[in-house]
Amino acid sequence: MPEAPPPPAGATAALPESHREALEYIERVTSSAGEVQRRVLAEILSQNAPAEYLRRLGVSGAAPTAVDDFRRAAPLVTYEDILPDVLRIANGDTSPILSGKPIREFLTSSGTSGGERKLMPTIADEMDRRSLLYSLLMPVMSRAVPGLDKGKAMYLYFVKAESRTPGGLPARPVLTSFYRSRHFLERPHDPYTVYTSPDEAVLCVDAYQSMYAQLLCGLVHRADVLRVGAVFASGFLRAIRFLEKHWPRLCRDIRTGELDAEITDRAVRGAVERVLVRPDPDLADAIEAECGKASWQGIIRRVWPRTKYIDVIVTGAMAQYIPTLEFYGGGLPLTCTMYASSECYFGLNLNPMCSPSDVAYTLIPTMCYFEFLPVHQSSSGGNAIEPDHRDLVDLVDVKLGHEYELVVTTYSGLYRYRVGDVLRVAGFKNQAPQFNFVRRKNVALSIDSDKTDEAELHAAVSGAVTHLAPFGASLVEYTSYADATTIPGHYVLFWELRAAGKTTPVPASVFEDCCLAVEEALNSVYRQGRAADRSIGPLEIRVVSDGTFDKLMDYALARGASINQYKAPRCVRPGPVVDLLDGRVQATYFSPKCPKWTPGSQHWSGNNGGV
Repeated sequence: MPEAPPPPAGATAALPESHREALEYIERVTSSAGEVQRRVLAEILSQNAPAEYLRRLGVSGAAPTAVDDFRRAAPLVTYEDILPDVLRIANGDTSPILSGKPIREFLTSSGTSGGERKLMPTIADEMDRRSLLYSLLMPVMSRAVPGLDKGKAMYLYFVKAESRTPGGLPARPVLTSFYRSRHFLERPHDPYTVYTSPDEAVLCVDAYQSMYAQLLCGLVHRADVLRVGAVFASGFLRAIRFLEKHWPRLCRDIRTGELDAEITDRAVRGAVERVLVRPDPDLADAIEAECGKASWQGIIRRVWPRTKYIDVIVTGAMAQYIPTLEFYGGGLPLTCTMYASSECYFGLNLNPMCSPSDVAYTLIPTMCYFEFLPVHQSSSGGNAIEPDHRDLVDLVDVKLGHEYELVVTTYSGLYRYRVGDVLRVAGFKNQAPQFNFVRRKNVALSIDSDKTDEAELHAAVSGAVTHLAPFGASLVEYTSYADATTIPGHYVLFWELRAAGKTTPVPASVFEDCCLAVEEALNSVYRQGRAADRSIGPLEIRVVSDGTFDKLMDYALARGASINQYKAPRCVRPGPVVDLLDGRVQATYFSPKCPKWTPGSQHWSGNNGGV
């Protein structure tokens, strides 16, 4: 994709000095990305010279040859490879195992993108790097959207109760770590980052009280709200559903000037009561007039009329929420600003007002040492060769249009760690590449030799649900699993649907058409298994009752997931989650016939199952 368009004449000059400095910083580090990356790797190795992990590799971070020795000797690793070292740290071993600096906390992955929850060891300095990336967001955004210092942001942020490892270190999601840090709590006043949510509401671990308080404050500040958002699209839509359910109670609080008695957290009550200072029946009437209408199309614009955009992540698995966000947003732009993970913060979208399909993240070269593993498209059905570090490509050497798996070496002590994200080079900002997020690697359905990844499944489902449109029905949420209890095994899709007003019941034959449409859109290995080998049974759609995926999210939160990081899993395994979903099934449908497949129709790729 092309670089962000230049700002209007005089736009940059009109920015505050801190914003101009931030934009100059981005320009500087991307213009010398290769040199910056070499310096970053040298710094990491020098800082972590005492680390046992590097000594095992024969790499002395203090030696002049450290960078060359590292590039020669350090292997590619996954979380399972470093788990023994992680567990030693978690159990209280304070010797320098992965890092030369003390591990201060563990950051937990969301545990919903495939695999189990992970513990990422982190040093104190990493908070400075995360804060640096946050400090770049508003300079980029305010250059694209002037006037953001003239109002407030209704951003819905949440924390979860943290745990501690046997060795006593905190273990918490990365956003909980940030919101509880001095970088967030002691932030200086900035007219560009004035939030409607009091810190006390953000820090409340009771998800209901936190959501209620934040939405109430957002409604009270209705006239001042210029932008709304959350971290992920799924979290923002959960807030809209909460508003759908509780708006009469929220309006009652505004009308009377008294906070609902169910909000019992003292800190939250005190903070909200400082916002809800007097009865405001006019405001309550205005909100009721919008929320009480039959259709909630455009509700964001209607309730918060000055809103300029919705700020949420809509790449990867979040792309499925774009139509729902557009429905509620009434045409508001969807901005996707930042690319980060528990392992490290990576980069920014320098063209934040672009279409969601065009989002490309510019990796900031000072965040960590980036390398890239080419995603090869195999030309035969042979087993894939396991890649190693000799295949890696440096940040400035990636090629336009090519796909790569992201590999990072961090200041906290991850070395050539495979993050699991597949990225496609979309362009360049000076020397620094810009990437589209393609998918999470190895999140797949498989019955036999077939492998269906997240992106392929999403594309197939997106095409199939168009059969529902003539009946006024749409897909709210979905997940899937490979049911191996039948002979042969088959794919199962759980669909939660939404009806828009009065609708015609969807005939069973239409759902069967949806099943077949999904199968027709899947890869040739799957279709061969269905049509020729008969090693895969007919695809099944199970329609679940309204609110099922909210129950699934509640289950995940109760098991330790973070509301900020939660993403409805695209693929699940048999067990409690499937049991929960099956308990709310209202109807089941199967594909009525086999999808089309003919010999020689295969499009071989790296995920063809190795047949």
